[in-house]
Amino acid sequence: MKDLVIFSGNSSPALTERICSYLDLPVGGAKVKTFSDGEIQIEIHENVRLRDIFIVQSTCSPVNDNLVELLLMLDALKRSSAKRVTAVIPYYGYARQDKKVAPRVPLSAKLTANLITTAGANRVITMDLHAGQIQGFFDIPVDNLFATPVFLDYIKETFDNDQLVIVSPDAGGVERARAFAKRLNSNLAIIDKRRDAPNKAKAMAVIGDVSDKVAVILDDMVDTAGTLTEAASAVIQNGARAVHSMCTHPVLSGPAVDRIENSELSTLVVTDTVPLNEKAAECGKIKVLSIAELVGEAIIRSHRGDSVTSLFV
Repeated sequence: MKDLVIFSGNSSPALTERICSYLDLPVGGAKVKTFSDGEIQIEIHENVRLRDIFIVQSTCSPVNDNLVELLLMLDALKRSSAKRVTAVIPYYGYARQDKKVAPRVPLSAKLTANLITTAGANRVITMDLHAGQIQGFFDIPVDNLFATPVFLDYIKETFDNDQLVIVSPDAGGVERARAFAKRLNSNLAIIDKRRDAPNKAKAMAVIGDVSDKVAVILDDMVDTAGTLTEAASAVIQNGARAVHSMCTHPVLSGPAVDRIENSELSTLVVTDTVPLNEKAAECGKIKVLSIAELVGEAIIRSHRGDSVTSLFV
């Protein structure tokens, strides 16, 4: 694998280290600097000519800085005659703006895809896209991995399947929750959620039997945690013994951590697609699982030209 090089942006150094440890490779040498006026400078410190390059960079908060950093790294590597450059984006920012919900609004997820492609990416590897159809916004191949194997292993090690019920926090997550319930041979429940405004939700009813069960709420991300904590409260009010949650992307903005601390949730299990902020890292209810081996396996299979289909559990 002497022609494989993995670089890290500022948003994902710890995850990149774990991926490189799994692959037994060093992190590629690069300098990412921000000038006093906010401009970003990129310097690649090793020869990448005719080499297979992977850049690990989540476009999480600060979203725009991390996105521009990724674009500049792509451009720098393309202009350095890299054979192929793959953008590994564990968390794809702007994914929730994937359709027109009102007149005269942008399709930000599509624009972001255009920027990444134009900057020089030949391929994208990402994790649990908010909407699967975002893959179609790209004119280059996209591998949308799922954290499902990591979560399934944790559930099997931690919970008794006979007492378990998998809960979808809204109608949009039913397919994900059903897939988990089927693999675990568990019951399924759905929260009937009414949203009054962005980032504000009210859980109205629980469809399905959660009485005297241990509930696990599944979602792709937790942002302000309004939906999640309302769902947890609704499940407890319907007779569940305990409620846990699993979310791939711990965005955790605004009052999220305080809401989680004061909620009915026993635990919130997340992955390291987004690094936890200091307050979240100190929260005793939040547990982090790593997707480094999953992403590392996707990288090595992509590099060798092997199939990654078996990773799409």
